[in-house]
Amino acid sequence: MGFSIAETLLANGQKVVATALDLSKISTYMERYPKTAFCYPLNVTDTANIEKIVSLAEDATGGIDVLINNAGYGVLGAAEETSAQEYRDMFEVNFFGLVEVTRSVLARMRKRKKGEIFNISSYGGFAASPGWSMYASSKFAVEGFSEGLSKEVAPLGVRVTILEPGAFRTNFAGSSLKQTKLRIEDYQSTPVAQRRTTVLASNGNQPNDPSQIGLVLLHLVSLSKIPLRIPLGIDALERIQNKVAEMDREFKEISTVADMVTFKTS
Repeated sequence: MGFSIAETLLANGQKVVATALDLSKISTYMERYPKTAFCYPLNVTDTANIEKIVSLAEDATGGIDVLINNAGYGVLGAAEETSAQEYRDMFEVNFFGLVEVTRSVLARMRKRKKGEIFNISSYGGFAASPGWSMYASSKFAVEGFSEGLSKEVAPLGVRVTILEPGAFRTNFAGSSLKQTKLRIEDYQSTPVAQRRTTVLASNGNQPNDPSQIGLVLLHLVSLSKIPLRIPLGIDALERIQNKVAEMDREFKEISTVADMVTFKTS
């Protein structure tokens, strides 16, 4: 997804700073766009190196106007099947790495009193599904961080937007997906096992086109006001709308419970 976003932005005349674990995977940008592509190796879990790379990028470009936090991967399996190491490693990338990159870039945006931050979550970051409980947790964390951050930095001229992609034709279900090593037999007849099958079978056949996300971002930064959350893809919009409707029904059903715990003065 990140590769496609960068490609679209470069093709539309934007300066782009791209980072990746393996620099060779993005070096083609520098060959095709030698004046507008700036590429650096970066592991977002290497906190000490983040500041160095951000400084290099700022010096090379004159300042980062838009930050797109895209680094992440998924762990597929039931929560009980997921080891502490498996979910902690994922959180280091999906959440803590995102936070540290944001903090470094934000310091510069704050001084300039302008900037756009796009944090890529998932429709699973709003509405979790079986087999994705740990992955969804990391994205729920991104959403909570982003929502609070948006209120902190809005008075300082910086906008924060949460992107919630549905199923895109990326290699997420390939190289960006890990499965739990442990398989518990009781879950093999539940939706967890079904999810394993459908996710792997869908790789390369997802309904949404990642090349369009860059165009969406170009449109969003031109707007005077951007919603906090942007579902990407009809599948994402439908799942999120269904979750909102479900929550509304639940809240109406238990409204009397909420009333029971409210202190009344009269």
